[in-house]
Amino acid sequence: MANSITRPNPKANSLLAKVKTFLELIKFEHTIFALPFAYLGMVLAAGGLPTFHQFFWVTMAMASARTLAFAVNRLVDRRYDATNPRTARRPSVTGEISLQVMLGFVGLSLLVLGISAALLNPLTLMLFPGAVVFLLGYSYTKRFTSLCHWVLGFTDGLAPMGGWVAVRGSLFTPDDLPAWLLMFAVTLWIAGFDVIYACQDVEHDRKEKLFSWPSRNGIASGLFVAKANHVLTVLIFAVLGLVLGLGWPYWIGLVIAAGLLIYENAIVKPNDLSRINVAFFNINSYIAVTLFVGTFLALLI
Repeated sequence: MANSITRPNPKANSLLAKVKTFLELIKFEHTIFALPFAYLGMVLAAGGLPTFHQFFWVTMAMASARTLAFAVNRLVDRRYDATNPRTARRPSVTGEISLQVMLGFVGLSLLVLGISAALLNPLTLMLFPGAVVFLLGYSYTKRFTSLCHWVLGFTDGLAPMGGWVAVRGSLFTPDDLPAWLLMFAVTLWIAGFDVIYACQDVEHDRKEKLFSWPSRNGIASGLFVAKANHVLTVLIFAVLGLVLGLGWPYWIGLVIAAGLLIYENAIVKPNDLSRINVAFFNINSYIAVTLFVGTFLALLI
């Protein structure tokens, strides 16, 4: 009897290739920036480990929210990405990822996010439409305000707040102060490094009449503003530690994170932007993980 030969399925391979290309387009691996802060909100709200149900659906909500936001960003910015040498080869610009495929991912992400919110608790479902407004809308703010960095920061700042609400089911009582401190800290942290990242696109943004802080106020001003944001970030995390009476692992984590922020701001200079990618991608992922691990260990001892 002749051996049967399993032939590759071209359609399946094509679909997998599209998914891989899409995930690379939206830098899915950089979900690590925000995910530890959602977990941070969860463990602080729970005073330790949340339930598996809460952990699973918060993870699904975070992954789908980031996918939704970045897919929309790549869609609405295609015209500007095409005129920017740094982004002109993105699959969303070249047509490697079609409009229909991207819209499909947008719809799927929105569906998963809504299901996640509904399965967590009534308050997460109630806040879901407001979160979607920012996830869909922040990409447009660069067209009319140089405060776009802080809008992005606030959008990411909803991650720890969402993690808190997923566990506590509340947000507007005095006991919910840590959720607000987390939100403000993450807002300033994200805004600071987004301003740094925008420094490399100053000439393009000015040509296209886009609003970013560096394009409107200069690179030196942008780097100064980033430093100020990161100083405030560390101060708010210090207040959070004092309010909750967190132990020494938290403070060690905060000192390490502060050192990383100092390094991040030191390696990017007005006359030398060559290390922006190191500052943006590598260091910020270390900061997020360090703060989460320090906080989690502080809750365990």
